[in-house]
This record gives sequence, structure tokens and C-alpha cells, in this order.
Amino acid sequence: MKHFFLLIFSCLLTLAAMAQSGKVRGRIQAEGKPVPFASVGVKGTTLGATAMEDGIFILDNLPPGNHRLAISAIGYTATERAVSVTSGQTSNLNVTLQASTGQELGEVVVSGTLHPVSRLESAVPVEVYNPTYFKKNPTPSVFEALQTVNGVRPQLNCNICNTGDIHINGLEGPYTMVLLDGMPIVSGLSTVYGLTGIPNSLVERIEVVKGPASTLYGSEAVGGVINIITRDPEKAPRCRPMPLARVGASTTSIWR
Repeated sequence: MKHFFLLIFSCLLTLAAMAQSGKVRGRIQAEGKPVPFASVGVKGTTLGATAMEDGIFILDNLPPGNHRLAISAIGYTATERAVSVTSGQTSNLNVTLQASTGQELGEVVVSGTLHPVSRLESAVPVEVYNPTYFKKNPTPSVFEALQTVNGVRPQLNCNICNTGDIHINGLEGPYTMVLLDGMPIVSGLSTVYGLTGIPNSLVERIEVVKGPASTLYGSEAVGGVINIITRDPEKAPRCRPMPLARVGASTTSIWR
């Protein structure tokens, strides 16, 4: 009987604590689409939550009053929102994130100094472009995607063999060094052959150094350097089978 009363007393305390707290429910989206697995934290506390696949998040047991939420997600600019929590009620909050263009100075770059260094501390100005930047103007390959970068102009020189070169700040293609994961591709002609076969989905980011970089890469980098960094296979999403049709006892599937 004693244990029963203790259980009832603890339940009453829990209900009383819940009655004195509030809840925040919201949805995180960008460009009209939900942002999955975004992080939501309450500044000044250890409380936080992670958004689900549909961008919806729920913060429970928040003390009543005014709070400030910090929202962040990979590929988007972090933001903060103010919210008022009332005891025993649920506050609704919708957050719209802005896509990051990859220009943050806190990023780590390798093209300017040949070793990883903070972009803010790099002696050579390096511009970083991530896939979110190129999604605004979809292209079939990296060669066409570079035309959206200011100061970089891919030029098709032969309509028959479909080859060309890449100009940086008006200099001819032979003065542009193109790297693939830090490894130079010999001659400007072979770089175009390689770039036309690389889809944008395989690119993690592109680092561009405009201006003379011959002290690090040789005479072919007088115009600038374009370093294409591909995705790490260990971090890439895994393929999973998708059933198409069922014939008898067997199932035909494809991989996506």
C-alpha cells in the first residue's frame, strides 16, 4: 500500500510539472520544401530537438516565458527565432531557412595553401561553391555549371568534337589549372573531356582561386585554379532496392 501511494504521489508531481511547462511545435522549410533533420536548440539551456523528415519539430517541457531558438541545418544559413511559451499550451512556429552559397569564412579550404586551412586564415582568396549554389541553375555536368560562377567562362571551341576550355578573368584556357580532388589533369583539353563527364551530384564543393597561383601549381595556373572536390563514398547515401513488380513468388527490383 505504501508503494502504491508513492507511485500516485510521483505521478501527481509529474502532472504538476507538465502543467507548469509549455510546448513549441513548428516546421522548418526552405523554398517551399521541408528541411529534414535540422537542429533546433533553446539558447541559454541544454534543451533542443531534431526535425523529422517532414521538417516538423517538437520541443517539450519548456518553462513559460520568452525564449530564443537557434535553428541550423547543413547547406543552409543558421538563424534565430523568438518564441513565447505559455504554461500548458502549445506555441506554433514556422521557420524558413535560406540556402547557403558556400561563402562563409569559417569553411576549410585546401586550394590556396595545399593543406587544410580556415578560409578566413588563407593568404590566397578562395571562393567555395557547394551543390546548393548550382541547384539554382541545374546543368547536366560540371563544365556547364561553371558558367554560373562570376569571372569563370567555359567556352566551347569545337562543335564537332565538343571540346573547349575554361577562361578565368578573360585569360585563355591554357592558363587555367583544373584539379580533381587536388590532382591536376594534364593539359586544358583533357580537363574539358573529364569535366563533361562529371555530374553535379558527385561534387561536394568547388574551390576557385582567381588570379595568378603559379607559385603553388606552376605556369599553367597563371589565370587561376579550379579544384573540384568529389563526395566521400563513405558519407554518400546508400542505394536501396525499390520493388517494381511482383511476378509469381519473385519480385523484380531496381536500385536507386
